[in-house]
Amino acid sequence: MTLLFKGNDTNSSIKVLYIMGLEVEIFRYFEDNYGFLVHDSKTGATASIDAADENAIALILEKRDWVLSDIFITHHHWDHTDAIIPLKKKYGAKVTGPELERDKIKSLDILISGGDKIKLGESEFEIIKTAGHTLGHISYFEPSNKYLFCGDALFSLGCGRMFEGDANIMWEGLERIKKLPDETLIFCGHEYSAANAKFALFVEPDNEKLKIRQAEISKQLANNKFTIPTKLANEKEMNPFLRCDNKKIAEKMGVDKNKSVEVFAALRKAKDVF
Repeated sequence: MTLLFKGNDTNSSIKVLYIMGLEVEIFRYFEDNYGFLVHDSKTGATASIDAADENAIALILEKRDWVLSDIFITHHHWDHTDAIIPLKKKYGAKVTGPELERDKIKSLDILISGGDKIKLGESEFEIIKTAGHTLGHISYFEPSNKYLFCGDALFSLGCGRMFEGDANIMWEGLERIKKLPDETLIFCGHEYSAANAKFALFVEPDNEKLKIRQAEISKQLANNKFTIPTKLANEKEMNPFLRCDNKKIAEKMGVDKNKSVEVFAALRKAKDVF
């Protein structure tokens, strides 16, 4: 895989990635949300991964001379869906989203579930069921370039709150993510890296790689840089929510390390009040 970072644009809230015919624009919106526009350079097809800030999306589309052909939704929360209707009206974009949340997301054209596949131009995305944050939450994995757009299921050094699901459901989704290639790039929906690093070090204070990563995150944020995408291999070494079979983490949570779901539940409960 060839990955070239153009670096932050003159607008410091935007970063561009070029990967094997696909371009990804990363941008910030609202207080801490990440947004993504994915562009297939061969066909011109362009998708917004989730859609909440119409102006931010329209600005990038105009600047790049792209036309929005698709909107891929991960879950129904307002900060991922509020701009669907105006964007669909303006660009005629097709809206794809989780079948289990069809009653909560307006204007869905294509309903999908875990195990399905969808196309953007010549690129194909596999749909992964990652419920727990919401009951219908899905993630989009593009295997050729190893992109994962996971909404609020997994974060850099953390994971989403269980607003609707339980520990069993959410852990099942995280285990599906863990099975992806180590080189997978994680594009998550929020900038929570600093807070997550602090909790991760509380759980695993002797993790030297995590200490180095915390310092990197502090430097990135101080320089108005993004902390994502993050690589799955690194998350598997440092993210406690993907390390529920780790003996020291289990002991910290007071749970048998052979009971990963219980370790996960204890971690999520602890993080909720951290």
